[in-house]
Amino acid sequence: MADRNQPTGSPMRRGLIGLIGLAIAALGILVAAHIGTLLPRGAVAATAGPSPSAAPSPTLVASPPTPIVAPPTEPPPTPIATPILVPAPLTGLLVKPDAAERQPIAVMIDDLSPARPQSGFNSASIVWHAPAEGGIPRYMLIFQDQVPKSVGPVRSSREYYIEWAAEWQAMYVHAGGSPQALETLAAKGHGQWVYNADEFRWGGSGYLWRTTDRFPPHNVYTDGKHLRALAKRLGAADGPLEPVWTFAPDAAPDLRPRGGTIRVDYPTESITYRYDARTNAYVRYINGSRRSQVDRADGKVVAPKNVVILRMAFGPLNDGHPQKHRLEAQDVGKGVAWIATNGHTVKGQWRKASPTAPTLLYGPDGRLVTLTAGQTFVQVLQFGYTFAINDGEPPPPIAPGHHAEF
Repeated sequence: MADRNQPTGSPMRRGLIGLIGLAIAALGILVAAHIGTLLPRGAVAATAGPSPSAAPSPTLVASPPTPIVAPPTEPPPTPIATPILVPAPLTGLLVKPDAAERQPIAVMIDDLSPARPQSGFNSASIVWHAPAEGGIPRYMLIFQDQVPKSVGPVRSSREYYIEWAAEWQAMYVHAGGSPQALETLAAKGHGQWVYNADEFRWGGSGYLWRTTDRFPPHNVYTDGKHLRALAKRLGAADGPLEPVWTFAPDAAPDLRPRGGTIRVDYPTESITYRYDARTNAYVRYINGSRRSQVDRADGKVVAPKNVVILRMAFGPLNDGHPQKHRLEAQDVGKGVAWIATNGHTVKGQWRKASPTAPTLLYGPDGRLVTLTAGQTFVQVLQFGYTFAINDGEPPPPIAPGHHAEF
């Protein structure tokens, strides 16, 4: 039994206390070693208390490791849809599908000097130019893939123009006409060749109007928006069209001749085309003017890609009004044609099997010609009218690896 009076500093108690102290010290060393592994190099571990001989040190806390964050990834770019383009049936130019299916609209256009400059040429796919009264020519503009800003002045109809418009079952826009033409336009059902849009009938409805800056009868105008609306009202619906002519891209600059002119003469005026190799187009001039013809609608030069000359017979129209000097054309059948495209002109033949059949163009080899994609002007000449064609100089030889420069 232990002696209760044994002093606290006895050897046995002191030994026990020493063992406990050694254990605590060893545990402290292990803890310090463990903390050292968690601290970055150069960091100091905190002690349990301040040292008696040193000022208190600030307590340091180890920062957690910075997480590795992957850089943000950008979403893949949205692919840009390439618009689908198809050849326009009357020009061969690439257009949107809805433009390629627009209903053709043919408009008779005045060509007397008080009517100039006319509006709408540069929006037309095909332009017909032929004698109308006593040799005075008249235009017919056929619009298809483009919607013109302004069109006019609108003039009266003739039978052979109707037959050219019938090749496309076009809406035919005119202001009156010869008795022969009006009789054809009045036909309904199977005998209806075109959609009749007479200014006498539709002018009061707002589809055509008379301007105040021109004297009548040279002041009947319209525009593409109203023409499209009138076509819809007449039942001339948009839809697929079967091409008649064949088109190809522009010839390479190395193959285009330099210069060249085409001149066609009517009793009241002369038309000259000057070939421009840079644009591969035929710039149009009237009556020898140094200034090129300009479309009043857009202020730009009139310069088609193709010029076609058709030679055919004309005679007086026996309509009971000889004082009008109206003409009739033998546009059904065949005849001589000159086709100019890419600066070169060939002599061939035109053929039209019936009033509503297409006017086909054949080259000297007897095959259908290929035109350059773009606008075509058709100059119809009566027998006896003069014309002159002078193609330009052939392009100079190009060294291998080089290209022509304009």
